[in-house]
Amino acid sequence: MESSKNAESGSCASPRTARISVIKEQAIKTVFFCTAFLAVIVVTFILLFLLRDGYPIFQQVGIIPFLLGSSWAPTAVEPLFGIFPLIVGTLLVTFGAMVFAVPLSIGCAIYISELASPRIKSILKPAIELLAGIPSVVYGFFGLIVLTNFIRVTFDLPTGETWLAASVLLGIMALPTIISVSEDAISAVPREYKEGSLAIGATRWQTISRVIVPAALSGIAAAIILGIGRAVGETMAVMMVAGNSAIIPDPIWNILSPLRTLTGTLGIEMGEVAVGSEHYSALFGVAVVLLVITLIINLSAVAILRYLHEGRTSRPGRKPVIPSYLRESFIRFLEIGILALFIVFLLAATPWYLAALILLTFGAWYFGRHHLSQHQIEIIASGFIITATVIVLAILVIILQDIVINGLPALSWEFLTEPPKDLGRSGGIYPAIIGTLTLVAGAIALALPLGVGAAIYLVEYTREGRVTRIIRTGVDLLNGTPSIVFGLFGFAFIVLFLNTGVSMLAGQITLALMVLPTVIRTTEESLKSISPSLREGSLALGATKWQTISRVVLPPAVPGIVTGAILSIGRAAGETAPIMFTAVVFSSRFLPDSVFDPVMALPYHLFILATNVPGSSANKYGTALVLLLMVVGFYSIAIYVRSHFQNKARG
Repeated sequence: MESSKNAESGSCASPRTARISVIKEQAIKTVFFCTAFLAVIVVTFILLFLLRDGYPIFQQVGIIPFLLGSSWAPTAVEPLFGIFPLIVGTLLVTFGAMVFAVPLSIGCAIYISELASPRIKSILKPAIELLAGIPSVVYGFFGLIVLTNFIRVTFDLPTGETWLAASVLLGIMALPTIISVSEDAISAVPREYKEGSLAIGATRWQTISRVIVPAALSGIAAAIILGIGRAVGETMAVMMVAGNSAIIPDPIWNILSPLRTLTGTLGIEMGEVAVGSEHYSALFGVAVVLLVITLIINLSAVAILRYLHEGRTSRPGRKPVIPSYLRESFIRFLEIGILALFIVFLLAATPWYLAALILLTFGAWYFGRHHLSQHQIEIIASGFIITATVIVLAILVIILQDIVINGLPALSWEFLTEPPKDLGRSGGIYPAIIGTLTLVAGAIALALPLGVGAAIYLVEYTREGRVTRIIRTGVDLLNGTPSIVFGLFGFAFIVLFLNTGVSMLAGQITLALMVLPTVIRTTEESLKSISPSLREGSLALGATKWQTISRVVLPPAVPGIVTGAILSIGRAAGETAPIMFTAVVFSSRFLPDSVFDPVMALPYHLFILATNVPGSSANKYGTALVLLLMVVGFYSIAIYVRSHFQNKARG
């Protein structure tokens, strides 16, 4: 009798339990959808606030005069708001950076993917990632102290802060992006292509140059476009070495002329402008133009990579979208264009005798290659590829050696535990260390749950469709937004509109929005790596969707999520532009009492010491070394975690 009552009560409770379970699952899905859609909301808010504050200048000056005006003098008696010199400066610096970076990057990518042994590859890939992990302000500091001085002495100039310095420095900073994406594209070429080419008697260099590289051309093009986006959106490094004169070089190929970029203008002038003034509105107009340029560049790269992915996963026999004759014509046009631009850049950037020697060497190779045997051609080509790789490694060694050798003498217990004195010339950097850590901790505490939730929704709760494409586009746009634009948005929205003031909280939110795409992407890739059979088995046993995700999918994905979090920590710790107008002060003897107080931070402290405080050489290098060790330490932990779990998975 009792058992029958229990059965009746169980049967009565079962539908109710099912309804509660359905409601719970729907609520969880809704929460994850909101976290995923946050990227779209943030991009929309950035555009709205930039347009809101920039619209008055477009209305007053006009869009065409603003874009094509030849003079930028916002503080003159009669202010002039023409940003054409800034646009030209941005394009010239980016062009020079690509001329420097593309040959080295592609050569290094070919070596890593096709020529390097597994042991050498295991050294090169972390070295490239280490190059990517160096903070931009450290690059700028190295460029200001070492590179500009080298250019000044070499070319006998009053100052080395020139277009050449900015292009070389941005080229170095773009190397990791182009190398990594190009290497992935080359490695993704089907193995059958290589084996088939070698089977019919082609040499290794013929296979690389005529089969593998053309097959990976779309991915290499996307890598170059991403490198361009990296160069266009950089603020701190270019601001420290470009000379910051709002002029167009005369003649236009005068690579030793100073110039100013869009990002540099925002970084230099935003901190001193009156809120609501014409100048203030003009700077937001500059930010709108910068955002549009970078979004176009990054969306182009994303579209190419997406097309490449869809092409790999499409059914065999599918007719190519681009006819082969157009593809070959494009490749030939690209080769001739790059060669012509390289020659112009070479003639402008080097002494005539060195340029003549390089051109004669190249001419002898180009016109005499038909008289060389395939074995000789392979030796020469391999020499060029290995040389490119050695140059990339040498750049890394030179930067690290300069910072470490000059920074070690400044390190002491007092330097790490005392506040700054005499404008940072003496004393320590303890408040800056603590401020950096608190900014990063708050940013990750905000970004990690939001990013993981967004990735779970994109991978587990939805299929590819219109909503998913909108969300992914929002994430891509957010990922391609320049850091200085995040800083302006944080200042306009969080500091002024939400009235938090310049504070730790404003900086934490701004940094969280900046690293959110990194968390989403790394978590998404980690979740995709989990076998579908585990999900199917869990669901077949009667587990709900959330039970499957929380108990079956997430535990093995934790290493990837942790890696993404550590990479985000490293990026947030090294950023300067997003916190310049939202969170930091240069010097403070005391730690903040609440999240509504401003803080010191190592990147900003280094920037001010390097550009505004003479006589602080020891503390500059000490600050740079501490910041470098902190950021590189985070990246090294991420690399170790990833390698450990990859080896564990293989074992």
